[in-house]
Amino acid sequence: MTDSSPSSLGAKVVVASSSDESHPPENIIDGNTQTFWMSTGLFPQEFIIRFPEPTSISAVTVDSHNVKQLRIEKNTSQNASQFEFVTEKDFEHTEGHLQSNTLSLDGSSAIHLRFIITTGYDYFVSVHRVTVQI
Repeated sequence: MTDSSPSSLGAKVVVASSSDESHPPENIIDGNTQTFWMSTGLFPQEFIIRFPEPTSISAVTVDSHNVKQLRIEKNTSQNASQFEFVTEKDFEHTEGHLQSNTLSLDGSSAIHLRFIITTGYDYFVSVHRVTVQI
């Protein structure tokens, strides 16, 4: 298994439910925990990562702040529609450092991964990095 930033695999963030020009969605996949995407409040919040071709993913690691519950869905079509549930997890609240959670995808093949933040510990959440294990 190899840990990779999605951008190194040619992936792009194609949808984000909110955007702040100082903290754009592309920061999620740049591999750097110093940059981040920040929500603009309210829940759910979501973003979709698109891979250039079907990719078998064993797990994803999400480094975030104030995320309470995250759901991951996938699809294998070229359109970012008709997703199927893969997994969800409740994150522990952390003070002063990032939450780092690994979620197993059991080798799911996907073109799109949709990350849905259903609730947070505060009005605003941030996602600093998503890495994939292929």
